[in-house]
Amino acid sequence: QVQLVESGGGLVQAGDSLRLSCAASGRTLSSSAMGWFRQAPGKEREFVAAITWYSGRTTCADSVKGRFTISRDNAKNTVYLQMNSLKPEDTAVYYCAAAPNIVVITTTPNYWGQGTQVTVSS
Repeated sequence: QVQLVESGGGLVQAGDSLRLSCAASGRTLSSSAMGWFRQAPGKEREFVAAITWYSGRTTCADSVKGRFTISRDNAKNTVYLQMNSLKPEDTAVYYCAAAPNIVVITTTPNYWGQGTQVTVSS
């Protein structure tokens, strides 16, 4: 069973940076890709970014392109989301997710973390 634990959320001001971490345990082929989603109050959960453990191939949503960067540390089984130039509209609960590949993870991940709150004040 894959377990995902997020950390690094908090309250920041617009323009600040924040780095989220997701520690994965019990990795299997069903969790070959890792990603981040977010859900703002009253909105649906949306895909943010994803990366594969093996090749490091990445993909991200247009809304965060150029500001957010996803990376991984295979030795630590940890995936990161570096968020720069944060905006109030980035305020959301951020969830870590895992799936068999980078295509599936953008829509239907197999596993979810518990989420971490990111609040950006203006």
